[in-house]
Amino acid sequence: MRYGLKLSQRATIDEYRAVWRIADEAGFDHCWNMDHFATLGDDVTGDIFDAWTLLAAMAETTTRTRIGCMVTGNTYRHPGVLAKIATTVDHLSGGRLEFGIGGAWAEYEHTMFDLEFGTAGQRLDRLDEACRIIRSLWTSPRTTFAGQHYRIEDAVAEPKPLQQPYPPIWIGGNGRKRTLRIAAQYADVWNALGGGGPEEFAELSGVLDGHCADVGRDPAEIRRTVQLPLDGAVDDVVPVVEQYARAGVDDVILIVRAKAIEEQAEQAAALLPRLREIG
Repeated sequence: MRYGLKLSQRATIDEYRAVWRIADEAGFDHCWNMDHFATLGDDVTGDIFDAWTLLAAMAETTTRTRIGCMVTGNTYRHPGVLAKIATTVDHLSGGRLEFGIGGAWAEYEHTMFDLEFGTAGQRLDRLDEACRIIRSLWTSPRTTFAGQHYRIEDAVAEPKPLQQPYPPIWIGGNGRKRTLRIAAQYADVWNALGGGGPEEFAELSGVLDGHCADVGRDPAEIRRTVQLPLDGAVDDVVPVVEQYARAGVDDVILIVRAKAIEEQAEQAAALLPRLREIG
């Protein structure tokens, strides 16, 4: 099993740097941020920074841990622009990028910037098209694409990512019909929300297997991952991770979001050797 550390919103730049340092020095396999333009919950006015600008800084600050955004909201950026940004971060990091993407869901962030929101189905249609465009831009000399939501004409995208054929694609979400179908088609890694517990995770993983069979994909090609918040005592996460390991999880991302961010990250780092014994 592999382990990641994620810092969720409302953090200062110094706190981000501290978590990146801890993840890199402690031996976490990957380190993550989140992609939102406004803070979540009832108060949308808190400080929050751009995810991909932070990833560029993370690429330069860290030396060994892999880095990524869990997950990029597809609707916030044109897929051609996102492919270029991600390639740049992959080069800055020396080929350590994990590319997380999802359909996006926060309506307020769209309305405040006049971004098209649409229905959940429309957003997933856009995600499907975006995955095709991004993979083509990363692998083909030129890309032409005419979809319902995006059009690209004879587009060049140089250089290509350092990682070949491209950085691992993480698709996040629990939607049984569409999200998991898209994951079966395009993902190297599927990331589940952990709110439903290990039983729901195992059931969703089985749904993903079914979609893989439908599209002719070996389900073993897709790693199964989950995010778990460190809301209580850090030690409390150990039995939860053990349950998810039995349910078939390959990677666990621990989410730091307490007020004492650096202290909680250090506690998670101290717990890492014990977590390594699981699975």
